[in-house]
Amino acid sequence: MTAADGSRAHPPEGRPRGAGGSASWRATGAWRRSARSCSTSGSTTRRTGRRARPPLANGFARAFFSFEVVDLFFVLSAYLLTLSYARAAIDREPGHPARTFLFRRAVRILPLYWTAILVVWTARNPGLPGDWRDLAEHLTFTQVFDGERIFYTIGASWSMSLEIMFYGALVVLGPLAARACRPFARRGARVAVCASGCALLFAGPVAWLAVAHYGLRVPVTDWPAYYGPHARFHAFAAGMLLAVVTVALGERGRLGARASALARAAAVGALLALAWLSKDHAGAASVFYHPLAALLWTVLIHTTVQVRRGGLWHRCLRARWLTGVGLVSYSLYLWHEPIMIWLDGAGALPGGPGGFGPALLVVLAVALPAAAASYWAIEYPAALLRRLRDSSHRRRDYYPELSP
Repeated sequence: MTAADGSRAHPPEGRPRGAGGSASWRATGAWRRSARSCSTSGSTTRRTGRRARPPLANGFARAFFSFEVVDLFFVLSAYLLTLSYARAAIDREPGHPARTFLFRRAVRILPLYWTAILVVWTARNPGLPGDWRDLAEHLTFTQVFDGERIFYTIGASWSMSLEIMFYGALVVLGPLAARACRPFARRGARVAVCASGCALLFAGPVAWLAVAHYGLRVPVTDWPAYYGPHARFHAFAAGMLLAVVTVALGERGRLGARASALARAAAVGALLALAWLSKDHAGAASVFYHPLAALLWTVLIHTTVQVRRGGLWHRCLRARWLTGVGLVSYSLYLWHEPIMIWLDGAGALPGGPGGFGPALLVVLAVALPAAAASYWAIEYPAALLRRLRDSSHRRRDYYPELSP
């Protein structure tokens, strides 16, 4: 998609050089999130703290549709956004000012998010004052700290709360990493500083999960304890580490076709095995499901992006229909749950084990056109606000001839 001036409409910050398919990854994740939402209304998960599972008789299919794609979103987002900071710290390339980064992210995230929250909240609170605290928390991305309202309004929006917090952390940690690397003349030392920092950021939430579950015996229904940034930042740390590895290795990190295919197959197999092992919601596989899943998604992304020559896997990811869905994936992610709940209330979704497939098709048949309309009506016009700043990251002067 190109803008009128020939530039990319939505170039992600830090896009990997020579790599494509990130829109397809987002499309795959949004599709899988829709599939998981169709498997349950979410009430069971909120009462018991257990990850909802599709009502399918086949255990393999149940495990397949039980992937947690939120970790994929976090890893992919952190990877793309950290690349420019990693280049600044390791290769001493000039970086973007924090205000430019935050401006671009705000233009990308806020218009659609605030619109969706206001529309859904208004529909569910027709009489004033309504649950004003729920509205305030969602508009300020603080719902993740409220154990009662974290999944209100739009259940999937809790992840956007963590995403926004990551942006704030990145604009602080990125320049700090560049400053910490400045005294080191050897490139390897700068890589070690960045990699060790990412490793610590990953280890912190993992340690908290162990302490919370085994030491403090925090119940799994204590949502802030297990969904807050202190418990879920590991996925962002994994993406940041992947960005550091990508910059550190450069062309040397590119894999051959056979090695990448084998690694991808192993990662997918491990994801399935992890979903299967955690099916009873007991044991270490369940406690550390998200950190392990984040690492496996990291491997899958690396073996997709860092290859010498693309094959069938890459041609599939670049399919026009999949990249088209990727273009509207943010809208699909936010709108699919309210649409699903509305369809279910209208009696349009079949139930039972045999109804999962038809229900998924019905939800996608309505959600995809709605997501496309949302993209062109809200996301695309909002993206044009990026033109308010010029190529030097300053406010664009539309009338330079009038300037003194």
